[in-house]
Amino acid sequence: MSGVRIVIVGGVAAGASAATRARRLNEQAEIVVFEKGGAASFANCGMPYYVGHIIAERDKLLVMKPDAFGKEMRIDVRVRHEVKRIDREKKCVEVENLETGEKFEQPYDKLILATGARAIVPPIAGLDSTNVFQLRSLEDADAMRGYADEHKPKRAVIVGGGFIGLEAAEALRALDVEVHLVELLPQVMPQLDAEIAGMLIDPLNRHGVRLNLNDGLEGVDVTDGRVTAVTTKSGKRIETDMVLLSIGVRPNVKLAKEAGLELGPMGGIRVNAQMQTSDPDVLAAGDAVEVMHGVTGQTTLIPLAGPASRLGRLAGQFAATGNAPQAHRVLGTAVVKVFDRVVASTGLTEKAAAALRIEARSVMIRRPQHAGYYPGAKEMALKLVYEPGTRRMLGAQAFGEDGVDKRVDILATALYFGATIDDLCGLDLCYAPQFGAAKDPVHIAAQAACNQADGLVDMVQPAEVMRAPEAAGVLLDVRPAKMHAAGAIPGSMNIPLAQLRDRLDEVPDDRPVTVYCKVGQTSYVAARVLTGHGRKNVRSLNGGYSLYREVAENVKK
Repeated sequence: MSGVRIVIVGGVAAGASAATRARRLNEQAEIVVFEKGGAASFANCGMPYYVGHIIAERDKLLVMKPDAFGKEMRIDVRVRHEVKRIDREKKCVEVENLETGEKFEQPYDKLILATGARAIVPPIAGLDSTNVFQLRSLEDADAMRGYADEHKPKRAVIVGGGFIGLEAAEALRALDVEVHLVELLPQVMPQLDAEIAGMLIDPLNRHGVRLNLNDGLEGVDVTDGRVTAVTTKSGKRIETDMVLLSIGVRPNVKLAKEAGLELGPMGGIRVNAQMQTSDPDVLAAGDAVEVMHGVTGQTTLIPLAGPASRLGRLAGQFAATGNAPQAHRVLGTAVVKVFDRVVASTGLTEKAAAALRIEARSVMIRRPQHAGYYPGAKEMALKLVYEPGTRRMLGAQAFGEDGVDKRVDILATALYFGATIDDLCGLDLCYAPQFGAAKDPVHIAAQAACNQADGLVDMVQPAEVMRAPEAAGVLLDVRPAKMHAAGAIPGSMNIPLAQLRDRLDEVPDDRPVTVYCKVGQTSYVAARVLTGHGRKNVRSLNGGYSLYREVAENVKK
């Protein structure tokens, strides 16, 4: 393998990682990278912030420039070169120099495909206008930032409420652009459970993002080659000076498909544990590849930079040495900042588990990110999803200000190693009042899950109470009377926890009882009191009145 010729199609996370790993393990290898764009290795996750001048300098996005690949790594990086075809019989690729139009063949011993993903563009006339943008390449970011700097748009429409859409909304608001976000589904961040995604409504509203949920893009008005307005499926017309399409991505598998390589059930390139395709001399990594999900064990598409970089590294190692560790399973762990709030997730959501027919239950807790008595404590919400039969953790989501990423990283690590909710209760986490609590939010969520799994308390979701209030039976608010008077679930009675044991006869015993408090802790204690006195069919409201109010407000909006 010492003089192996390695050709890599595509740079960014997977391709650049493959190239540098191959060089570090094989000094004699000939390594050539062909990148269609103008930069072989750049931080595409930073592009929205570059557009909004939050990242001021373009060079900050460049992880390594093409000349540095050559000087430091002896890797031949050719930007603005597009691979047009793979000839597997001759073991070469056909390449076009996009600057000169020259076409040539490049032979390989090992070929690595890092072709990434392409943006979804709906078949709507006018979306090729000069003020319609995507954010998939550095050239896209240059075009969008250049347009914003030159034309000083007053209004923008973002189509799609996922990662890029929300980050771009923040970036454009930093430029004082009026932002309208159009999302076909009834929530932003469709990959999250509804109650967690609903928590993003407040920061978006507070920072002036105008939300159009449950309402997709229908058409655009074009004048002199520019979109001047968009029309939504509900008939709403929104005037605009620019449009960003962030609907989602599909794996870019054109080269692989035309070369006869096998695709997986999700439409991505099928690879084995060493990142080999159906042709053992052709490897693949990154957003074009189907990966093994760490919870389900099924192949799926997870277009994130972290997995792309890690699996690209393995592909490079195998190409350079003929050997590499087996690819690790991927959990889809992700985090996004939305103005002054953060949301993160790992593993399966409750709705994803339901779609896969995996039995799942969940708990939601709210706790400060560090000891409440220490100044600066900020509340976070943490949802833990688990399988009741095996008690294994399935996933987690969190929302808040500080410490969200820390908790989800802890839970992602535990999930990777197959932790149960009982394991989570025993995690030995560092504690000082500035950083956490003796019972960390992770512990509290795990303990709540164990209580539920052990049958100590049954829980009901706020949405269930809204959909069928009669099924909730008696709604019992165990908060202090002043809090109940300030706001409560319609039709609920109020007996503060401190008085409950002396007023048990006031709680009807001919119907189910749904107990709630502010966030769910006190209601758990109250449910145990009622159960301890022989009451049947007692449930605690998950997330308490705080979550109920948020869900109710988002339903109205």
